[in-house]
Amino acid sequence: MNERYLQLLSQLFPTVAQAATEIVNLEAISQLPKGTEHFVADLHGENEAFRHILRNASGNIRRKVDELFSNEMSEGERKVFSFLVYYPEEKLEQIKLTTNDLDNWYRISIRRLVDLCREVASKYTRSKVRKALPQDFAYIIEELLQEHTEENDKRNYVRVIVDTIITTQRADDFICALAKVIQQLTIDTLHVLGDIFDRGPGAHLIIDDLINYHSWDIQWGNHDVLWMGARAGNDACICNVIRLSLRYGNMATLEEGYGINLLPLATFALETYHDDPCSEFTPHLLNGGDIDEKNKQLIAKMHKAVTVLQLKAEADIIQKHPEWNMQERCLLNNLDLQRNICTIDGKEYTMTSCSFPTIATSQPSEMTQAERELMKKLHHSFRASEKLRRHINALLAHGSMYKICNGNLLFHASVPLNDDGSLKDVEMFGVKYKGKALMDRIGQVIREAFQQDTPDDYRNYSRDYFLYLWCGKDSPLFDKAKMATFERYFIQDKDTHREEKGNYFLMRDDENVCDHILDAFGVKGEKRHIINGHVPVHASRGENPIKANGKLMVIDGGFSQAYHATTGIAGYTLIYHSRGFQLIQHEPFTNTKDAIQREADIRSTTQIVEMTERRMRVADTDKGQELRQQIEDLKQLLYAYRHGTINNKQ
Repeated sequence: MNERYLQLLSQLFPTVAQAATEIVNLEAISQLPKGTEHFVADLHGENEAFRHILRNASGNIRRKVDELFSNEMSEGERKVFSFLVYYPEEKLEQIKLTTNDLDNWYRISIRRLVDLCREVASKYTRSKVRKALPQDFAYIIEELLQEHTEENDKRNYVRVIVDTIITTQRADDFICALAKVIQQLTIDTLHVLGDIFDRGPGAHLIIDDLINYHSWDIQWGNHDVLWMGARAGNDACICNVIRLSLRYGNMATLEEGYGINLLPLATFALETYHDDPCSEFTPHLLNGGDIDEKNKQLIAKMHKAVTVLQLKAEADIIQKHPEWNMQERCLLNNLDLQRNICTIDGKEYTMTSCSFPTIATSQPSEMTQAERELMKKLHHSFRASEKLRRHINALLAHGSMYKICNGNLLFHASVPLNDDGSLKDVEMFGVKYKGKALMDRIGQVIREAFQQDTPDDYRNYSRDYFLYLWCGKDSPLFDKAKMATFERYFIQDKDTHREEKGNYFLMRDDENVCDHILDAFGVKGEKRHIINGHVPVHASRGENPIKANGKLMVIDGGFSQAYHATTGIAGYTLIYHSRGFQLIQHEPFTNTKDAIQREADIRSTTQIVEMTERRMRVADTDKGQELRQQIEDLKQLLYAYRHGTINNKQ
């Protein structure tokens, strides 16, 4: 081994004893059970449902409660206890109103919480568990976790600890602390397979939760990249973000979350479209939204104003990049306003509306002076938002286009394919990339848009490229023939609304195609998988989320309320623990208050996707491979110490 490397390693382990002790430690860690991985996708701003599955670990906590306490607690008692773990503060308030002997309830509940905490902590080292403990109760919890009550002295020791917690009026705080430790230790790592933003009201709240979560990563989705582009200053992305918010009557993330000022847009819309009912732009209200008629009309006008602005901003970028082959999407150039006609692919279509006061016949894609002023204000608002900057930085720090983890290839949407299923070349900066190389280059381009040392021409291209990622034919985050935004708003003929899917979505049920993709990304192992989201699984039509003979799992079942009517469910989540995979199919979630009041958990169906013959250990994971390499390095260091190549510091 390189002597310089061993010299550096000797600074961390300067003696034979320390190096040998670390080898013992790493060998022991490799024999612990594999940590549980939690996969979610396409959250689309549904923060309350997301928080619930974080707190209950997609039913994993309830499963452990049933395993531990089925002989001493009834079904109803286990339900109450589970919600105490999920929502300790809120559940304590309810319980104190209905419990006569509160001190006895505290004793029983704390004992059960300690038992559950001991169970979920059993797959970790004491050091890792210690790091998860809250400072105020770290010593007490650690003592309780390590002590057993078979002997009288130990039983009295534990009893005094619990009684003192109660008499000092710290029981509520202690229960809350224990519950949060259980939540954290139940899940080792959270994988978010893209699309935090749009549709629902709380994308900013989801990212707040993620920033405070102990271990997470994200594979960016098309909606995440759209917001990244808006933050980077791409005007077309800014307009798309605003349009989608107005489409669903949801301005909470924009206005309350990031302080985006929509007043200039409202003023412009009222002045420009004061006589236009803008009926095609009436918002689709979600989450039980209730907007009065006056505000609904205002939103419709704002919606139309920003849609026209978006079409012009997109045309400006598309015309700068003929290599994208998207010129046919500049449909404003194909309008015949006198005849109320738009020509698409050589065919004339009658439009639903022809009220375009800001579109000039001579230069239809050019913004008016008023639109340019409005765009400038919107641009500034997105660039100046400090919270949006922090959140996008978090997505950049924890995110990537794809991730390979424990034999699983994670990405949001697709890998562009040719008609024969081979990887498709996609040109960027005059160079062609495909498969893994394409994903890696896109990841670099995304980051270049935010780097101050990026040359101006590269940064400008990177900023523009966010639009291609959002709606470009060969974008791995879109992968459709077109995005029919214009047609859906202005053309009645629904044939024009069709967005033909790329080859990946047509071929992903083919095991050979999936194996080819896994090989191209260098994913090893007999039981390897592709896991992605993006396209909702229509469970109500009998569609199966498990494809390609188990090689591919699609976990977008429609988390967003916008999809519930068509998918028939409210999303999938995936659990990968030491015994295998479990796919959780969720029923629609109402709200947190209702769930706590009625103890109405997310009703779900668990599908056993794949179970292992033996319990997986850390040694069987990517982390185990790292540990084996570290052990080999330390053995080389021991050899160097014992043979005098490197001096033992003691």
